[in-house]
Amino acid sequence: MTDALWLAFSERVCVDDRLRVAVLPRDAASTPLAQLAERNASALAGIAATEERRAEGAEEDSPVLQELARLDAKLNALVDIVNRLLLPASALPERVPVRFNAVGALLPAALLPVAGAPGQAISLRIHLDACPGLPLELPARVSRRFDDGLAFVVFEPLGEAAADAIERFVFRHHRRKVAEARQSLT
Repeated sequence: MTDALWLAFSERVCVDDRLRVAVLPRDAASTPLAQLAERNASALAGIAATEERRAEGAEEDSPVLQELARLDAKLNALVDIVNRLLLPASALPERVPVRFNAVGALLPAALLPVAGAPGQAISLRIHLDACPGLPLELPARVSRRFDDGLAFVVFEPLGEAAADAIERFVFRHHRRKVAEARQSLT
């Protein structure tokens, strides 16, 4: 199973960047998966609304309805930010190289809790630059450690909506990086 998940991770497009990431142990008393899925989908929708000029919507939606949906997502993101009281930059974790997609993440093994044994439950918090006060909180399990100091963690299933939101974010990030690389060549 682990090899199949590693293969699925490796074959998909990933965010590959230096991001602010924290890894915490996860126990049974932690936030329920359904609540985390809802929070992550909301944070990603807010980030998408602030990054994109137009909201994603059905083609039959009028431009006015699309604009209202975009404004609604932005307001929801602002309310979430205020509710969580923005973290000062000094309280954010250090930037580390990380690759992630909806399947899992490849990150420095030094971030894992002391044991960091395969199967250990953890919570991966990724503070994205677009909205550092609203981290993605992804429950995961340590899958394997590599000799080069990296570790692969597999995300717990959060449901189709949250997985789709992560995939859309990864795709937009990848598309933006490709566009930046093309611009730098011209």
